Amino acid sequence: MALDPAVRAALESALASAPDNAAVRIHLASLLAGDDPAAALDHASRVLTAHPDHPQALEIAARCARAVGEEERAAAYERLLRALTSPPPPPGSASPASNPRTREPLGAGDALEGEADIDAFLEEVLGSEPGVERAGSSGRMPGPSELSGPLRGPSGRVTLADVGGLDEVKRRLQTSFLGPMRNPELRKMYRKSLRGSLLLYGPPGCGKTFLARAVAGELGARFFGIGLHEVLDMWLGQSERNLHQIFETARRTAPCVLFLDEVDALGLKRSHLERSAGRNVVVQLLSELDSARSDNEGVFVLGATNQPWDIDPALHRPGRFDRTLLVLPPDPPARVSILQYHLRDRPLGQLDLHRLANRTEGFSGADLRLLCESAAESALEDSLRSGTNRPIESGDFDLAFREVSPSTRPWFDVARNYAMFANEGGAYDDLLTYMRRHKLA
Repeated sequence: MALDPAVRAALESALASAPDNAAVRIHLASLLAGDDPAAALDHASRVLTAHPDHPQALEIAARCARAVGEEERAAAYERLLRALTSPPPPPGSASPASNPRTREPLGAGDALEGEADIDAFLEEVLGSEPGVERAGSSGRMPGPSELSGPLRGPSGRVTLADVGGLDEVKRRLQTSFLGPMRNPELRKMYRKSLRGSLLLYGPPGCGKTFLARAVAGELGARFFGIGLHEVLDMWLGQSERNLHQIFETARRTAPCVLFLDEVDALGLKRSHLERSAGRNVVVQLLSELDSARSDNEGVFVLGATNQPWDIDPALHRPGRFDRTLLVLPPDPPARVSILQYHLRDRPLGQLDLHRLANRTEGFSGADLRLLCESAAESALEDSLRSGTNRPIESGDFDLAFREVSPSTRPWFDVARNYAMFANEGGAYDDLLTYMRRHKLA
């Protein structure tokens, strides 16, 4: 029996409000399995991204993968399902609890049963106040592992509209990935692939990681922020396996963005590596970007580094990190935007942000954040001392300027030599132009 379009629309609307609700996603997948196995497989795969040991998701994924002709994928799901549902070991053998790699299936919830359950859930989700975060819902599907840090938390969500400046970087992201992903008809018309990569480089604190947070806010579940601790391992060969698993997870969740921070630590020039273990990680990264045995369609790799001159030259070949963009200290209009962002929701007196922006030439975004923090601390300290609350005023920033100065100069001192004497193929033309304009070279 065909799925009622109204029911499908209601369930999809519910998932838009609570995208990590495994129960509703599995219920929708089970209803779609007969009519639209590709869509059902996508929903089951999303649940498995968060809960790899969800038996019902594995069963639906196996059935639908076979229906769309992906026999190997179906067989893999079936093997895992058999391993999870196999009988317990005989008495006297090692218990599953003694094995650190064995754990009970996560309590993701069973499929909804009956129209009453469905109606109750839809009323609960769709009747909730817009913009209020529901308990137990982070608004995303977790990535390869539960990551901590600013890229993963549901609170403090930012989007590209919150990023001050970086117009060229934002334009490139919109053209290369975000725009085509949101407009499949245009993507088909222009035969635009969703695979690609972009390497961001520049002084520390100038917005590379904040930009990744903004991309995470734009994409929600379709963003993976990867830290070094998730890749590098003390055991020989494990780092390469970790890297491969991360890319495999991204491919199953495509379209998505995979963010590699401090990519020079993973892709250091092999001529600088004496041990084979480090060289093998570089080779594995090259292999994953090439995707000789897998399809990277829909996986956009975003890398960030402060030291592009240390990255292995092979990573710059077309098909790997084929586009490189310089992320510079913000210009005056961008500095005004950044100051406004960091002063939001704080009591302000008579402040001339344009005057402040003119006093902060060479400040990075991180420097501006620290400047605002220092000014706020000055006002808070005075309020505690006087017993009267007051807003942040220009005098507080005058005191803050005594403590905070531009932190980008040391980076430009190092970068100058590479821009002037190691500029093969014009790789650092943009950097050299900026340094000459600002009398740094």
